[in-house]
Amino acid sequence: MSLEQTKEALLGDWVSIAPEIRPSLTKNFDGTLKPFYLARDFKYMEGDRFELTILNSVDPHGKVPVARIYRRSHIKWQGAHPIAEGAQKVDSFADEDHQVTPLARSFAVALNLVAASGYARWEVDTAQKIFRKSFAPFGLTESSNFMEYDLVYLHRDLLFWGARSIDGRGFDAEANRPTNLQIPLVRT
Repeated sequence: MSLEQTKEALLGDWVSIAPEIRPSLTKNFDGTLKPFYLARDFKYMEGDRFELTILNSVDPHGKVPVARIYRRSHIKWQGAHPIAEGAQKVDSFADEDHQVTPLARSFAVALNLVAASGYARWEVDTAQKIFRKSFAPFGLTESSNFMEYDLVYLHRDLLFWGARSIDGRGFDAEANRPTNLQIPLVRT
């Protein structure tokens, strides 16, 4: 597909097929990376805009939610990606809204320890905007927007994004742009 065909086909709502596993930067006692699990709800709109809601959980079945992350962002298309014919490099910017909602008491307690400055007390089921604020858990500083160097690939009615590195690195630099595909989202 051409870039314009990709953008047209991407329009609409997409969701995770099942909870997805990701490596975290947190380690187990034996030094291995702790996994975390998430489900994504993605909506692509005209004007290279999108909304993404991520539901993080501690268990592989997604039954014990920890946090909800919401982003309203833009995509900047950067050209073909070599992973597959039609794949595209994209940079995404949380440049309209970015929120975090603790869904577990333990996560709210942790946020009150590491992300208290500039925020109301973190409470379960209460969203707070982290947009353009310092937020240590995501490495954000005042007046910065969350940004990722990623990839997009559409195949039939499946939407693939880039897979996280097995060492837990984020997509925070061009050198960290993914080289493999994550499990796909399906159109709703």
